[in-house]
Amino acid sequence: MTIAKLMLVSARTAPKGRGRDSVLTTILTGEEKQKLSNTMTEKGSRRDALSIDASGPIVLIGVNTPDDLPDWERDMKLMDLGIAAGSAVKTAMIHNADNRIMLSAGRIAKALGFMKADHVLAIPLAVSGKNVFFDRSGVYTRRDPDGYSYGYLEDYEKK
Repeated sequence: MTIAKLMLVSARTAPKGRGRDSVLTTILTGEEKQKLSNTMTEKGSRRDALSIDASGPIVLIGVNTPDDLPDWERDMKLMDLGIAAGSAVKTAMIHNADNRIMLSAGRIAKALGFMKADHVLAIPLAVSGKNVFFDRSGVYTRRDPDGYSYGYLEDYEKK
């Protein structure tokens, strides 16, 4: 959770267009994280949902792009979102926490009302012996308090 909080600091202090901060941040854990994963599975994003299940906290970063803004200013806010996300994952990397920027999880988090923003990115975090976001054909499942067992996605889809 400490790394997730540091990621919020990085997103907040990232450079912003015209020096105007409009970046929103929050962290999902527990029931909110489980609801996100369940909804992702229902919507057909099972592979990403399995990564969410295997992760710890999820950092959400978003921006609002009101329709009354000129196109160039709306574009700048989207660039602010990308820079804030890049700054946040840099912080995770410095602390050796595996992560992945997920648009699919961000869109569903927005739809579930976890963040009141027009555009949302989700960044789940994990610390394990194998990066749960890298080899996405497989997933980790908890075997016992001492470790993980590795299975293939196809095995889980049969259940």
